[in-house]
Amino acid sequence: MAKNKLETPVWIKEGYDSPAEYEKATGGKVEKKKGKTFKIRECPKCGSDDVGIVISGSDSEKGGGKEWECRKCKWKGQDINEKELTEDELMKYLDSKEGDVA
Repeated sequence: MAKNKLETPVWIKEGYDSPAEYEKATGGKVEKKKGKTFKIRECPKCGSDDVGIVISGSDSEKGGGKEWECRKCKWKGQDINEKELTEDELMKYLDSKEGDVA
């Protein structure tokens, strides 16, 4: 019999210190999507999904976090919008892009 793989709780992945803090910030428990999910990262300024990580000389320059850059509007920062989509939601998202997929 195969053992189930342990998974990091959502409240830890989101950067909260406790499940109670996570529930307070999100307005209650958020139900995890079932099945395979896909993450889409979007620019907080223009909404484009054409974003990438900026490679710099040293992590200590920016406080140690990842810095993102939008290739469309040239926005740079650490606060990227991230969506988690099911396979069906991803297909609808890609269809709505109509050939404008990064």
